[in-house]
Amino acid sequence: MSDVPRPDADPTPAPAGSPDLPDLAGFLADQTHTLLDTARRAVRPEGGFWWLTDDRTPDRGEPLYTWITCRMTHVAALAHRNGDPDAAALVDHGVAALSTLLRDDRYGGWFGAVNQQGTPTDERKAGYDHAFVLLAASSAARAGRPGADRLLADVLTVVRDRFWDDDAGAVRESWNRDWTVTEDYRGANSSMHMVEAFLAAAAATGDASWTDRALRIATHLVHTEAARHDWRLPEHFTADWTPLLDYNRDRPADPFRPYGSTMGHWLEWARLLLELEAVLPQPPGWLLADARTLFAAAVRRGWAVDDADGFVYTIDWDDRPVVRSRMHWVLAEAIGAAVTLHRRTGDAVYADWYRVFWAYARRYLIDGTGWRHELDERNLPAGTVWHGRPDVYHAYQAVLLSRSASGLGGPGPLAPGTVTA
Repeated sequence: MSDVPRPDADPTPAPAGSPDLPDLAGFLADQTHTLLDTARRAVRPEGGFWWLTDDRTPDRGEPLYTWITCRMTHVAALAHRNGDPDAAALVDHGVAALSTLLRDDRYGGWFGAVNQQGTPTDERKAGYDHAFVLLAASSAARAGRPGADRLLADVLTVVRDRFWDDDAGAVRESWNRDWTVTEDYRGANSSMHMVEAFLAAAAATGDASWTDRALRIATHLVHTEAARHDWRLPEHFTADWTPLLDYNRDRPADPFRPYGSTMGHWLEWARLLLELEAVLPQPPGWLLADARTLFAAAVRRGWAVDDADGFVYTIDWDDRPVVRSRMHWVLAEAIGAAVTLHRRTGDAVYADWYRVFWAYARRYLIDGTGWRHELDERNLPAGTVWHGRPDVYHAYQAVLLSRSASGLGGPGPLAPGTVTA
């Protein structure tokens, strides 16, 4: 499975009149501005960032979500560190909301969302949300923004004391409000984002124990569980980490816990494994090997497998597509994985796929105001799983990684290695 198939000889062409795909520099620079402009449009005057509609106006029917505020804050911190003169105010806006509106002052930790009156819509404390609080706080601290160090110290304590299970070398999924009952479920999605957050925390604090934790999670979920299932990464587990392969079979398009295996996470893991490899003093050799294998499995089993370009969202355990929607975030993670693998290996096959992915993005996903979040199986705009344009996190990171990729579309302002470097 580690042999990466080459894309078709005649991949999806770029739109008429667009620049030659190997030279994306100008286009990528424009994308950083467009995506950051979208983040500005999401600013909620009372604090945090709105969920946006397709026309980039606030969706006032949605509450204030912690994960959206975190992702927008993280993006703004990356923009600030890369020289955008107007991004600092966005970072500060996000840090303020995470330090007040979305934080539970009584028991500590963060709610998943609050309504317009500031009341929690769900009192559950989720690992997914806390991973993004840690990511946002780490990025804001590295950007030198006021209040970020205090926020970072707070979330580090909560994650270490409440979510990290040192005996299992893994993270708990969620708790009730007062931290007395933990959910009888474990998820690969929140664990993967904890790996991303742990890498950011290590970079912000210099504390290598966070990279050690990240390696333990990756060893279990990728090198053990994904490998055991022929690289079809299980997403859902019992509290003792027994895979639940039929979980949500009756809700296959659940936005956070879909049935089957999620193609985009294979690609996201491929990038994260190499980011982990880059910061470990003595990285195990399997990190690169598994990253290559996951990428190969994703393009073999997920790309254009139903007679249309693009990645299907999920597959079952016999590689049959389940949800055939094309998600923008999956394509963005494919770009990031191709960039990172090409940088690490120099193998031209990743450059070939990188160009195919960008050609697809420019033909189908990107319009004059940014990235459509979801397409149907015919690559037409859809909203089956995600409505509107909640955030710009995946797309912005794909653009920054592409701008840093000498020979692929850069060079750009990012240092080699990772979006958190």
